[in-house]
Amino acid sequence: MCERAWEEQLSEALAGAGRPSLLLVEGEAGTGKSRLMRRLAESPQARSVPRLIVSFQPSGSLLVTENCAAGSAGPGQPEPETSARGGLGALLASSCPAFLVAEDVHHAGGDCLDVLRRLLSEPPSRFAAVVTYRPEQLARRGLPLGRAVDYPAMLAVSRWRTGPLDEQQVRDAAEEVLGAERCSGELVAGLRHRSGGVPQVLVDLLWMLRDESDAGRRHYTVRDVDAVGVPVRLSESVLGKLDALPERYRPIVWAAAVLGHDADACDLSAVAGLDGGVGRDALIAALEAAVLREAGEGRYGFGTPLAAEAVRTHLPGPVRERLHQRAATLLTAREPVPWSRVARHWKGCGRTEEWLRAAEHVALGRDGSVTDDETAVALLEQALGEGSAAPEKRARLALALARGATLGLRTEETVRVLRGTVADPTLPSEVRGEIRLELGLLLHNQKRRFQEGREQVRCAVGELTGRPALATQAMCALANPFFPGASLSEHSGWLRRAEEVAAASQNGTALAAAAASRATLLMAVGDPGAWRLVERLPRESADLADVQQVARALCNTASGAVYLGHHQRGSELLREGLELAAVSDAPFLARVGSGTALFRDWLTGSWEGLADRCTAAVAEDGVTYNARAVLALLALAKGDWNGAHSWLPPGDPSSYEGCETPVAATAAGARIRLLLARDDGESADAAAESAWAWFAGKDVWAWGAEIAPWAAAAHLSAGRRRAAEALVAQFADGLRGRDAPAAEAALLQCRAALAEAGGEPAEALGLFEEAGAAYERLSFPYARALMAEGAGRCAFATGVGVEAAVETVTECAERLSLLGAAWDAARVRAALRLHHPAAFRRPRGRPAYAEQLSPREAEVAELAAGGLTNREIAATLHLSPRTVEQHVSRAMRKLGVGLRQELAVRTNGPASTPGGAEAGSGRAAAGRRNGPDAAAPGPRSA
Repeated sequence: MCERAWEEQLSEALAGAGRPSLLLVEGEAGTGKSRLMRRLAESPQARSVPRLIVSFQPSGSLLVTENCAAGSAGPGQPEPETSARGGLGALLASSCPAFLVAEDVHHAGGDCLDVLRRLLSEPPSRFAAVVTYRPEQLARRGLPLGRAVDYPAMLAVSRWRTGPLDEQQVRDAAEEVLGAERCSGELVAGLRHRSGGVPQVLVDLLWMLRDESDAGRRHYTVRDVDAVGVPVRLSESVLGKLDALPERYRPIVWAAAVLGHDADACDLSAVAGLDGGVGRDALIAALEAAVLREAGEGRYGFGTPLAAEAVRTHLPGPVRERLHQRAATLLTAREPVPWSRVARHWKGCGRTEEWLRAAEHVALGRDGSVTDDETAVALLEQALGEGSAAPEKRARLALALARGATLGLRTEETVRVLRGTVADPTLPSEVRGEIRLELGLLLHNQKRRFQEGREQVRCAVGELTGRPALATQAMCALANPFFPGASLSEHSGWLRRAEEVAAASQNGTALAAAAASRATLLMAVGDPGAWRLVERLPRESADLADVQQVARALCNTASGAVYLGHHQRGSELLREGLELAAVSDAPFLARVGSGTALFRDWLTGSWEGLADRCTAAVAEDGVTYNARAVLALLALAKGDWNGAHSWLPPGDPSSYEGCETPVAATAAGARIRLLLARDDGESADAAAESAWAWFAGKDVWAWGAEIAPWAAAAHLSAGRRRAAEALVAQFADGLRGRDAPAAEAALLQCRAALAEAGGEPAEALGLFEEAGAAYERLSFPYARALMAEGAGRCAFATGVGVEAAVETVTECAERLSLLGAAWDAARVRAALRLHHPAAFRRPRGRPAYAEQLSPREAEVAELAAGGLTNREIAATLHLSPRTVEQHVSRAMRKLGVGLRQELAVRTNGPASTPGGAEAGSGRAAAGRRNGPDAAAPGPRSA
């Protein structure tokens, strides 16, 4: 029976409309029995009748938690069992509860159990009871009330066995403690496995993670979970149960702990060193003491993997080593040999040679490359980290770990191990060069440490002179324009060198890599010839390495196409690229596609659920700048300026370590606009000056759509018209001959701003309309709405076509509201009200809103919920700060909240912000509140 069904049964029983009911709640400690009890006790039906809640204590005392009449509450005090032998009966007689909760009846004495049995054998007609207990601690197995009860036919009796939390429940708990943006799917799965889904263990583990980690941590991994160890509560519980076992039976538990997985009775006895009869008796004793549990037919182990670790950690070293040796010997005789387990056991007993041999079996395929198995990668890391392998074997293992590191997913430990390997002077130069190349690409692509990665790749070029395919790949990585730290001319130089080496070698993979890089570079700069190169990529190659290069090119050119404004064609390239990445075993490229898709959806107004998707992307990869930039843009549009600031990287783009150039330009533009919104013109102008100088140094002007308009606006706001004109002229010159429709639309926006600031509203009106039409053709609704706002503003200034402008601007505000851009919508409505008050003229008399929010109160409350101060709201809505203060006060009173921050809960529901409520509310906002001040980058393949 599910919780909802029992709640309905409870309701009927307490209302007298159904049979009296008993629910027996069974579960081990920490599995949620009390949570279920509290939920039932707090239901409206249970609170409407007299109720008694008691719990039995290990000391033998009886604690009266609640004893009250309908509608009242009054927690009681513990009563000694001696005074309550008749005490439970007296309590029942005096309070005559219609609803009874008896917790932990496994601690109840015989007299109290007698009272409960009598009550349940003749229950009142309007009655419901909940009884909780731990089955392993019952005096008689399967009999929670001491012996069988003569339940009457009229009593509905149900049993609820609390089970482990499911994945979503674990995620919800983890996000509440750690923050949504820190909880990847891998972390959630790891938490669920290691905690066994036991609520109390999970909560303890989460708080250990939070308390023992750095305050500014951006990301948690499964290795972080392993590092914090076993929660004290769980460790003491399992060790206490173990200590209660007779000493001769304890080895069976030790064996289960060392094996670390469910096993049959024979394996447990063999590892424990017990003969059949003693092993059987020991296993029965361990099960009765609830140290072990039956996992399935004929399989036994710990309910929580961390419990096994607690036992294993406290074993004396020699005992633990002997158990590992027996386990390794046992498993080596199997067919096929489970080498990953064997390797762990040989390592556990200090047999290094056997361990390394087993690690090789696990990690290396027939071609000598490492498999994608996480266990294999970890074993290679451990083997290389030990430093005890012979030089030849060390080189072979290092190559296996390095190969595929760019396209697979690797840890910081991989980086550390490969760094140590390339520092080994005994390695042959070409072997070192290959390992160094993979290390550089790993640092560059996945770890986003561009400067360090580029240095390693440059060094690898010199070491790979005799291996043209690898040398070409190294030079192609240096030719990728998306990465910072070099100008377009430098990237082009590396590309020419790569093409020369590839052509001379006629190596298929080298030629594919060069072609992929040429397509990437041309698409990024908006060269019209890029599309022809994309079509010519060797998609049908039978060579897996060639297909990986094509997949890389398609994912990169898809990203380039989206930044250019060709989002539909970019989506097609991305779909094809991800398909090829899947068939060519390049999972890392999926992350490239994820960042591209998020930015595309921001541009095209597909904002529903976008914030949650971005937060999830940040959780999966703590260094995802694309997702963070989109979260900042969403927060800015909503008016959550503090949230926008927290998602943006600090400083100017030249200091954005690990951020790709187009993403950095987008983030810089958002920062400038945020400063303008906060009326910090001086800082906005300075930010625009440094950001544009950095951007111009890259010389890829097609990426200027998200920075140029706001940089120009900042100069104009500071009264620096000449600087704005120079910026716009430079932007226009850089776009000549380029296929960059998004940048061209932004150039029109820049020119409109120049005309408006120059006192030429009629010319600005035409330019805003032209820019709006360009954004409309691109299907960029948010940018289109901002152009409609500018055009309306200019129309009001000229006094020509005002009625049409009112209609257009009104529609603009509605579209912004539907998107979820609450701040933009409020600003547009305020400007419309200021310039054309007749559009807001109400009939005579004041409407009676009573306890409902007026439109203005709702508008103010939504902006306040986003984090804007009264002064910022006043500036947005053209009101006085005092008026805003009054609106906020009335909204808080009407919504029944005591804190300004609580307005977010009441005003940001899905119904209040159609289509785009996720722009700064819900789970994404919760993640943001726990988020760090600085953002980190999303990945891209080199």
